[in-house]
Amino acid sequence: MAVSFLVAIIATPFFTDFLYRNKIGKKIRTADYEGNRTPIFSRLHHGKENTPTMGGVLIWAVTALITLVANYSKATILPLFTLVACGVMGGIDDLMNVFGRGQNKNGWRFREKLLAYTLVAVVGSIWFAYKLEWLKRPFFIPGFGEIVLGYWYIPVFILVLVASAFSANQTDGLDGLAGGVFAFAFSAYTLICLSIGNIALAVFCATISGTILAFLWFNIYPARFFMGDTGSMALGMTLGVIAFLTNTVYALPFIGFILLIEALSTIIQIVSKKFFGRKIFLVAPIHHHFEAMGWPETKVTMRFWIISAVTTAIGVGLVLIYG
Repeated sequence: MAVSFLVAIIATPFFTDFLYRNKIGKKIRTADYEGNRTPIFSRLHHGKENTPTMGGVLIWAVTALITLVANYSKATILPLFTLVACGVMGGIDDLMNVFGRGQNKNGWRFREKLLAYTLVAVVGSIWFAYKLEWLKRPFFIPGFGEIVLGYWYIPVFILVLVASAFSANQTDGLDGLAGGVFAFAFSAYTLICLSIGNIALAVFCATISGTILAFLWFNIYPARFFMGDTGSMALGMTLGVIAFLTNTVYALPFIGFILLIEALSTIIQIVSKKFFGRKIFLVAPIHHHFEAMGWPETKVTMRFWIISAVTTAIGVGLVLIYG
């Protein structure tokens, strides 16, 4: 963790200078995926227009470099592939947003993103099922014990990974919010991996934690740069992979509790508007709702961090109890 933190924090000023010089800045959306106007969101965040984005590149690039040099093993192949593959795809989407490409000039359409990340999850599921032979291994569910899912492992794996990626994307909306949540999550999985004796995976999670903390140093309010899809989607899907590799998917809703709440608030909002013609939240996801209520951005972020710390501790506790 210390090594990745130092490498990332030394590299950050050079990278942010590159982003500023090349005007790789975030374009604040004025419409949602369906083309509907988003006046409240636009009003709350118009001041962040053109803030450099793609800060997540530092997270996955430094993690990949350190892992390949010092921690490459069979245990790290799948999470490393997931991190880099999603990071590259997210970077493409971020650049499309910066240069005004795609639907509403905001990058990929939702269905395009869904297809792209599902393909990564499919590749991961095949590796997971056949190379790591997890089809024969039991899937642990508290209260039910160990269940052999067989080929059902593949759709469950894909569903969890895609959900984790898009939940993370919804969370990345305030300065420092996603970075703090992921710092707790990957630090928790460092401890979990150590508790089950998977040292290589523990080092991988610790490496990610270090790079996230370095990123967070510059991303706390007022953010010098944003994480972007290249960071949030990659970290979300990788977190799902780690949960499967440690057979602790049951703890993921607690360790990633904020991700879950953010995604559910968006789903509830969409369903309510579509079928009942009214909004449940002033703005979705839920962190924007509190902003619209008048909470300062820093208050929302800090309180979500506190909730994340508590629920992450619960998740780790469950693993230690059932592990």
